Amino acid sequence: MKDVKAAIGYSERTEQKPYFYANAHEKDFVPLKPAEVTIRDARDIDAGLDREGFALVEHKSAVADLTDLDQVANVHRSEIADLLERLTGCDEVVMTPMGILRFSEKSGANAEHDNSHPARFVHVDMSKEAARAMRDRGAPEGKTPVRSAQYNVWRSLAGGTQDVPLGLCAYPSVAEEDLIECDAIFDPLDGSPEWSFGNYLLAANPTHEWFYYSDMRPDEAIVFKTSESDPARAQLMPHGAFDNPLAGPDAPPRVSLEMRGTCYWYE
Repeated sequence: MKDVKAAIGYSERTEQKPYFYANAHEKDFVPLKPAEVTIRDARDIDAGLDREGFALVEHKSAVADLTDLDQVANVHRSEIADLLERLTGCDEVVMTPMGILRFSEKSGANAEHDNSHPARFVHVDMSKEAARAMRDRGAPEGKTPVRSAQYNVWRSLAGGTQDVPLGLCAYPSVAEEDLIECDAIFDPLDGSPEWSFGNYLLAANPTHEWFYYSDMRPDEAIVFKTSESDPARAQLMPHGAFDNPLAGPDAPPRVSLEMRGTCYWYE
């Protein structure tokens, strides 16, 4: 058991609606109000996607170098689609085109990739309205979904004790009023036009239950819920990066990969 105490990047409500950029974080307006919390090692619990909103799975890729985003798009993308289909029992998975690499700041690699900073503020990947619209747009033509849900598949590529792990806030501990509406703005490094969508930050609440997975291996992955059409199941899961007090100065810098997919169940 490797429970830790660490500062989590909560936000506070202000009169101005917050917003953050994928790359130009110097332009963010995120009214941070960090708080120290206990973050339990989730290896000690039996977490579920439809209850807590996350789960750990063993999954080995055929891709030797998962920082090669071309190989990730051409090979690993279909591996993750197969994983989500097996894990959820859905009828079809629609994946986003590319993976997202993130690096802890000490790696010095952030400037080389779009959207590569670990999110130091707790957030949800999309607001309920934005996620519903994306699920509806992505539904395969000619089929009628009776349920749809979005998932993020996250893995640590560095191995060992991570310096900046992913903190997970279990869905049953989150109240609706804890969510702070904000805008996420994607500003591509190639100079193409900016685009945005609704998102949430998270206000502190002592009822929140925080978890992480200690010492993740590259052949493990965290799968977590980002949206859900069935109100009886976990709807979303706030998450954010934190500094691991168990990581010494020689700990390897974080390198993580995210893959995102939407699952559909048909009539």
